[in-house]
Parts: sequence; C-alpha cells; structure tokens
Amino acid sequence: MPTPPLPTAVFAMNPVHLPELFPPPLMARLRELVTIDPGLVVQDFIDPAAALALAEAEVLITGWGCPHLGADVLDAAPRLRTVLHTGGSVRSMIGDAFWERGLTISSAAWANALPVAEYTLAAILFAGKDAFGLRERFRVEHVYPAPDEYAAVGNLGRRVGIIGASRVGRRVLELLRPFDLSVSLYDPYVDDAGAAALGAVPLPLDELLRTSDIVSVHAPEIPETYRMLSRERLALIPDGGVFINTSRGTLVDPDALTDELVGGRISAVLDVTEPEPLPAGSPLYRLPNVFLTPHIAGSLGNELARLGGTVVEELERRATGLPPAHGVRRAELATSA
Repeated sequence: MPTPPLPTAVFAMNPVHLPELFPPPLMARLRELVTIDPGLVVQDFIDPAAALALAEAEVLITGWGCPHLGADVLDAAPRLRTVLHTGGSVRSMIGDAFWERGLTISSAAWANALPVAEYTLAAILFAGKDAFGLRERFRVEHVYPAPDEYAAVGNLGRRVGIIGASRVGRRVLELLRPFDLSVSLYDPYVDDAGAAALGAVPLPLDELLRTSDIVSVHAPEIPETYRMLSRERLALIPDGGVFINTSRGTLVDPDALTDELVGGRISAVLDVTEPEPLPAGSPLYRLPNVFLTPHIAGSLGNELARLGGTVVEELERRATGLPPAHGVRRAELATSA
C-alpha cells in the first residue's frame, strides 16, 4: 500500500524568528511530518507566492508577525484545517470567521509561560533579599550595610501576592512551593478549593495588595483588567513593598505607578510598561528602586526552540489522529491572554 502524501504546510510569521524556532534538528523532524518550504515565510497573504502556497495549505504554522487570518485569507485557503501557533495569545490573529469554519488552532502559550515564570521566581527571591536595592547602594557607597540594616531583609515568611492564575501564574505558584513563603492569590475565576490546590490563600484583590510584601502580576490583558491596578490600589501596597509586572503594562495606571516609584515609597521589577518601550525621558530608566528590563521574560534565544518543538509535537499527534494537546477553544479567549 502506498504511503499517503504528507499534509502541506506553510510558515506565516516574521522570518527573523524561524531559525531559532526551528533549528536544524527540529526542522528535520518537522519536514518528516509535513511538506513545507523553509524558504517561504509569509508576511503578506496578498503576495503572489504566498497566495499560491496558501491555496494548497492544510496546515499553517504561525508566529509573531503573522497577518490576521480574516475571512478573505481563509477563503483563499480552502484546504486549511489546522493552525499551529508558535507564540502565546492567538486573540489578535483570528476572529469570528475562523471559528465559523470549524478550524482547529493550537498555541505554544504553555511553553512561553515557562521562562516568564522563571524570571518571576528570580525576581521574587531577589526582591525578598533586597538584592536590587542593596546592589544600587553598594555601587554608590562601596561598603557593607551594618547588620541592623538587614533586619527587614530575607525570604523566610515573606508575603507574596500573585494576581492571576494564568498559565504563568500557576507555574509561578508551582515554583514557589519549595520556599518558606506565605503566598496568596487573587483570581475571580478560581474558588477557595482551587487556590488551596495551587498552594495559595485566596484573597480579594485589595486585601492581597494590603497584605503582600511582594506583588506579582499575571492576569491576562482583557477589557476587565485594563488599569485594574489603579492609583488607589497601588497605594494599598505597604511601604517598602515590591511590585513585579511581567504581564502587560496596560493592567496598571502608568502615571500612578511612576508617581509611586519616583516618590520612593515602593520599588518595582518591570519587564513590561505602558507605553512600551517607555519614552527616553521617563524617570523609570534612572530610578535606583526600579529594575527595568526590555520585555525579556518570555521566550528568547534558545528558549524559542521549545515553542517550535511544541508545533512538531502537535503535528506528531495529528499524524496519529489525536487532537491537539494545546488546542485553543473559543470560549477561553474571553478570559485568557
């Protein structure tokens, strides 16, 4: 019996990411599962070469920079059945037309959550030791603080508040388990039993802010979370507290956060801001109580291969008739990133 032909696939993303998403060994595995041209990476579906490939595609392998898959694109792809996204959120990439056609989509969001959670764990533990503040002081004074100046430093019993039991939030909670920390959680979609199972004490948002030494944000960027951390809520964080944001800058009132940080009442670890990047004149670049990074918590460098590997694994499942392990359902998009 002849071997059935491999399904036809097309890359649709910014081509700069392709070599890291699919290094040679992974690309070789991919090409054992689909017929695909690594030299064709679509950024514009109107391009003639892209249009020809799209007409034959059964699988679309997408990533950052993929054009929107609107009705016109889907009309031009009559054989398309599956979209495998190497990034996280698919909300901006697809719309009603996608779901109306009964297509399947999978996301590597779970894999992208891992490095964000690792970054957050490091930030929490460093914050508990006041590593950021003491480093800045050491650079200026070149002397060790006196022993009594360390009285408020340390991670034993440190109160950590997690906002959002997203994929990242859940992984952070898992990573925090081995440490002697007091962990609380705010998530309106997680009940008391669910929070306990995650190793956290459930709290209303305002109470969590009032009772946490370190607050870390992992809620999704949806209309309900826009500016959820208002001026009034930021003011609830205790003096000397640390605010960590690896989610999205839009969840926070940027003027209020800047005012709090300029005043020095709290400190912050910020991998995301609003706007992004901050304007050159922003005081947050210069403040000693702000540890600012250029949106690096998510997958970078060799971590991108984990995202590509997720696509290969999904194709292996597809070849054996199994559903995607990381399929995205339409109902989930209202409450997830």
